Amino acid sequence: MASLQRSPATSTGSTNIADLLERILDKGVVIAGDIKVSLVDIELLSIQIRLVICSVDKAKEMGMDWWVNHPVFSAQKAPDSLATESALSRLEQRLDSIEKSIQAVTPPLLASTPAQIPEPMTPTPTVPSWVRPSRPPT
Repeated sequence: MASLQRSPATSTGSTNIADLLERILDKGVVIAGDIKVSLVDIELLSIQIRLVICSVDKAKEMGMDWWVNHPVFSAQKAPDSLATESALSRLEQRLDSIEKSIQAVTPPLLASTPAQIPEPMTPTPTVPSWVRPSRPPT
């Protein structure tokens, strides 16, 4: 009986890390995974991981350009940050007016003297009459 033996497949050309990285960035790589933690058939935690590794040009070609309009990555301020600054300014103005109205209503006597806090009372130990003090042995 003749047996077939196969030799392991080897590549004739060598691939260095630069070629591999260029191929990955040119074509792109998608890594996806799900992690689920369950206890007694009750799902406690579910994590979905989606990772895309590619060049910026390839990402734009696929329609992934979230960094273009993101305020952290762009030089211009986003309209939301301008609205937030104006809202913060209005809140500071309102707080100032509330503080001024409180100061106008507060009587000067209470505002100028610190509050008198009584000292805590320490209880005096009392001994019941039926308890006799112990006498030292003679």
